[in-house]
Amino acid sequence: MHTQRIVFLDRGSIQANLRRPDFPHEWQDYDNTPPTEVVARLRDATIAASNKVPVRREALAQLPQLKLIAVCATGTNNIDLEYCREKNIPVCNIRHYAMYTVPEHVFALLLALRRNIIAYHRDVRAGAWRKAEQFCLMNHPIRDLHGTTLGIVGHGELGAAVAGIARAFGMRVLIAERRGCLQPKPGRTPFETVLRESDVITLHTPLTPETKNLIGAAELARMKPQALLINTARGGLVDEQALAEALQAGRIGGAASDVLIEEPPRHGNPLLDLDLPNLIVTPHNAWASREAMQIMADQLIDNIESFVRGKLKNQVL
Repeated sequence: MHTQRIVFLDRGSIQANLRRPDFPHEWQDYDNTPPTEVVARLRDATIAASNKVPVRREALAQLPQLKLIAVCATGTNNIDLEYCREKNIPVCNIRHYAMYTVPEHVFALLLALRRNIIAYHRDVRAGAWRKAEQFCLMNHPIRDLHGTTLGIVGHGELGAAVAGIARAFGMRVLIAERRGCLQPKPGRTPFETVLRESDVITLHTPLTPETKNLIGAAELARMKPQALLINTARGGLVDEQALAEALQAGRIGGAASDVLIEEPPRHGNPLLDLDLPNLIVTPHNAWASREAMQIMADQLIDNIESFVRGKLKNQVL
């Protein structure tokens, strides 16, 4: 069997045990790879593995020996799929690994906002509890989830899992239809109605030209003034400047985001300029439970082994 040369461009992003494939191969790890070094590092590779490192047309055109791109994530927007289609380069991805970790993160953020955990933590650290006249502090509103309405935008595996947890909390669940759709499918609710009726909106849709800035100033204005917005999907789904302005003006009850348009946010971000107890930003780690990363690592090798055996698994192209 021909020896495969496998290069993992950003192994450092996966904190899990990564077994080696069961066929003749050479393996090279890099913790991370700048875009300017992609070609040099993949020069002799037949299989490339990438979590988030971009592999674009300009690089691929210089890598004629590449036979497979194994994406160590579900999203493939970092890969030039059009070029891969033109040149018949198979691309596979990871599936079903985040079905527990992301929904749990959604509710961690949601509960923190609904119960003002950050504000109370700040007060305790500042000594307010020591000075309280009563046995407890109640200077920020605490609201239950039970009986509230959750709007879910994107009802794939993750959206469906979030819906299941929400119903266990006693929440009413609305599944949003695509924006602009005049005839909602059974079980779906018009997008505008979801904006208007939800106490919480959570996003679980891919970033595409159609969903870019799905939540902007106009959409925020249609939401309830005490509604919460949760985004664990992609940063570009939300107009970050519009959200920052809405939070500062008190036109929205609060927001939590695990994703930003630029990651890492080396050039700043309007949300990071705010210091508000009703805004939580986590560093794109909703997916990164130890259990989920191990599923991802195991599946990456499964995908590569399947390709070498002549049967592609989890094929995107």
